[in-house]
Amino acid sequence: MDTGEIINEYKDQVRILKQQINELEDAGKSKDAANKRCLQKLEFSTKDLEDALAKIKALEEKIKEKPVEEEKEDTSNDTI
Repeated sequence: MDTGEIINEYKDQVRILKQQINELEDAGKSKDAANKRCLQKLEFSTKDLEDALAKIKALEEKIKEKPVEEEKEDTSNDTI
């Protein structure tokens, strides 16, 4: 092999390595974008869960208050 062939071989290897670097960078960017979408979904799901738990707690409090009111109504009907 003469120096010209060695230089051409190295140029081919550098070109291939640059192409692989570009592919890896693109794959990394795609992965980052997918991770960002997943994180956003998780944040929205967490907010929805927090809102649902708050509603459940409010309804449970309302239910706890309701039987007391019904008992008062029942006792007032007994005196009549």
